[in-house]
Amino acid sequence: MLKTIDSLGDLRGKRVIVRADLNVPLDGTTITDDGRIRAALPTLTRLVEAGARVVVISHLGRPKGAPEDKYSLKPVVGRLGELLGQDVAFATDTVGDSARATVAGLQDGQVAILENLRFNPGETAKDEAERRVFAQAIAGLGDAFVSDGFGVVHRKQASVYELATLLPAAAGELVLREVESLRRVTDEPARPFVVVLGGAKVADKLAVIDNLLDKADRILIGGGMAYTFQKAKGHEIGRSLLDESKLDVVTEYMRRAEASGVELVLPVDTVVAPDFAADAPATVVPSEQIPADQEGMDIGPETAKLFGEKIADAATVFWNGPMGVFEFASFAEGTKSVAESLAAAEGYTVVGGGDSASAVRNLGFDEARYSHISTGGGASLELIEGKELPGIAILEEGTK
Repeated sequence: MLKTIDSLGDLRGKRVIVRADLNVPLDGTTITDDGRIRAALPTLTRLVEAGARVVVISHLGRPKGAPEDKYSLKPVVGRLGELLGQDVAFATDTVGDSARATVAGLQDGQVAILENLRFNPGETAKDEAERRVFAQAIAGLGDAFVSDGFGVVHRKQASVYELATLLPAAAGELVLREVESLRRVTDEPARPFVVVLGGAKVADKLAVIDNLLDKADRILIGGGMAYTFQKAKGHEIGRSLLDESKLDVVTEYMRRAEASGVELVLPVDTVVAPDFAADAPATVVPSEQIPADQEGMDIGPETAKLFGEKIADAATVFWNGPMGVFEFASFAEGTKSVAESLAAAEGYTVVGGGDSASAVRNLGFDEARYSHISTGGGASLELIEGKELPGIAILEEGTK
C-alpha cells in the first residue's frame, strides 16, 4: 500500500514540498497543452485547503544541469495561479537565496513554484551521493514531502527518490490514481482485455508486448512499429520505419501469440506518402504491398474500422502510441479513429500517456470520455511492463 497524504497528519502551517510534473510543451513562453498542470490540481488544492504552505518543484525539458531561459518554469506560474484562483510565488533558483526567501514568505494556504530542478546537476546525477546532497538542500525547505509527479517516478532522481527518504513522505492524489488505474489493467483486467500499441519505435514497446502476451486477449499494433511486424511476415514495406535488429524478436512474439491464443492484429491497409511532410500526397494501399518509393504514414480506413470492431466489445482497453503521424492533419485519421473507438467503448479505457494523451487533447476529444488518461508515458509503460518503479517503491508502507 502506498502512504497517502492522510499519513502526514495535520498540515496547517507546515511547509509541504510537492514533486509535480509540470513538464508542459511550450511554444516560446506559451503553454500549448496544460494537461499536466491540471493533473496536479487535486493534490495542490487539497493541501491549500488544509492550510499547508505548498512548495511545488518540477523539471521542464532537458537542460544540462545549468539554467537555460527556454526551460524556465516561469510560464507555468501564471497558468497554475489561474487554475488555483490565487497568486503563485516564483523562486528564480532551486535551493538558493531566492528559494529560501520565497518559501519563508509563504503564509498558510499559499503556493510557490521553485525554478527548474534540472538547472542543478544533482537532480539527475548518476552518482547517488551527489543526488543526495541536492535532495538534502531541497529537504531543508520543507517539513513533509508529497510525490505527485507520476511522469518521473520511474527515474531514480534526487527529487523523486532521495528526497522521499529525508522527509515524511506520501503519494499525492495523481500518483495514487495512476497506480490504481494502471494496476487495474495489469493485475486482474476485466475481459475481453484489448491492448492497442502504436508509436514510432518497436523497441519501446517490446517489453510491454512481452508482459501482456500472457494477459491480453487481443493486441492491436499500428503506428511506425507495425512495419517491423509486417516485414517479419515477409511483406513489402517500402521506405517505412524498420528496426531490423528486432525482426527475430517480433517473429517470436507472433509465434507466442498464436500459441497462447492471443489475437495479434496488424494493419490491413496503410496510408502512404513519398515524403515525410504535411503536404505530401497520400495514397491508401494494402499493408503488404507498400510501394518501394513510399513510406507508411498512418493506418488506413479499413484498419481503422477493424480496430474499432476489436475495441467495441472490450471490457478493458489500454492504448499507448499514435497510429500514424498525427501531427500532420493528412495523417491523423487513424489516431483520431482509435481515440473515438476508445471514447465510445463501454469498458474501462486507459490512455497510456505520452503522445497518445497529447493526441487525445490536440485532436479535440473530451478527456472525460476516457476512464483514465495517464500523465506519464515512460512511467506508465514501465508499470505495464511489470517493472518496479523507484519513486513508487519508496512510498510503500514500511519504507521511510
